[in-house]
Amino acid sequence: MSTATGAGAPGGGRADPETGAGPTIGVEEEYLLIDPDSGLLLPRVDPVRKVAGLHPAVHHEELQNELLQAQIEIATPVCQDLAEVGGHLLRLRHTLAAAAEATGCRLAASGTAPYAPTTPPEITDAPRYHSIRRDVSRLADEALINGMHVHVAIPDPRTGVEVLNRLRPWLPVLTALSANSPLWYGSDTGFASWRTVVFGRWPISGIPPHFADEQDYDHRIDHLLEAGLIRDRGQLYWQARLSARFPTVELRAMDVQLRADEAVMLAGLVRALVVTVMRDAAAGRPAPPRTPESLEGAAWHAARYGMDGMLHEPATGLSRPAADLAGDMLAQLAPVLEELGDTRAVAPLVERLLREGNGAERQRRELAEHGRSGLVAMIAAESAAA
Repeated sequence: MSTATGAGAPGGGRADPETGAGPTIGVEEEYLLIDPDSGLLLPRVDPVRKVAGLHPAVHHEELQNELLQAQIEIATPVCQDLAEVGGHLLRLRHTLAAAAEATGCRLAASGTAPYAPTTPPEITDAPRYHSIRRDVSRLADEALINGMHVHVAIPDPRTGVEVLNRLRPWLPVLTALSANSPLWYGSDTGFASWRTVVFGRWPISGIPPHFADEQDYDHRIDHLLEAGLIRDRGQLYWQARLSARFPTVELRAMDVQLRADEAVMLAGLVRALVVTVMRDAAAGRPAPPRTPESLEGAAWHAARYGMDGMLHEPATGLSRPAADLAGDMLAQLAPVLEELGDTRAVAPLVERLLREGNGAERQRRELAEHGRSGLVAMIAAESAAA
């Protein structure tokens, strides 16, 4: 999970009114460092960063520490299109995977640590992380979770708040599609995205509330700061928020993906959703009238079942077969995906996911067929874009 005030420099640009280009986009991914045989966590972020930092194709600001010494985070530069996103993710994953192997561990793009020691993991030695550990106590010991964050540029905060309000019903769908964290301390949780459950224990988390406007957004956050409930805006752990550092809306509902191309697919869906709801707002179309309890229930259901069974339709909140809802989502976003040139990077990957399963389904299948060693090898191979 990201506990930093804002890593790297994702998103940050705006749509180009002259060329009609879509809004810029950036992606952050969090990974674990694991033992190649046992799959247990290894606290080797410093040597991995040192080796990776020697690579001429990697910039220092693209690599970030995380709360735990067995985690590392990457942030792409600002990207104009999905091909650029994919190129950066492949470059960074390849480099980090090689650095991890050189230091005796493996890179693992799994939403949770499938296997972990019984002793608390080591916290990264930095004042911010030690203060977080003091604040949240046992929660820090269980922060063995990795997300994927997508930043999409917005023209102004007013639009950003409109986007947040209208994205809320879609967050459970993104959770289900991206679910990649079924295992926890060596056992099957029964959930497709256990990361979502663990992340939801943190303060100011889950689906964000509805905001009246940008002044309401700022006022409510200022109150949290004044009350001492958060130290800074980086501690807003909502599944979607306005970035504290960049002119972007930041989607955080998704598990990190086993494969880089799946991350590109999700980034494309998120950008198309943002563009779609921006246009809905500009046209004065009403937002879906979903209640907080309906959204929270849908979010829990998506974390529990992923794409296996039913999901809840964003507009009505009623349950429908997950595959049908994913197909309808793709059809609804098809005009924007085509306009942005993203169809080929998104549509076939959604169809592949519906055939082969999301990361949670594939982890369970690999474990059942090849056991612990097979699962560890599969996670390492797919994470490295091998």
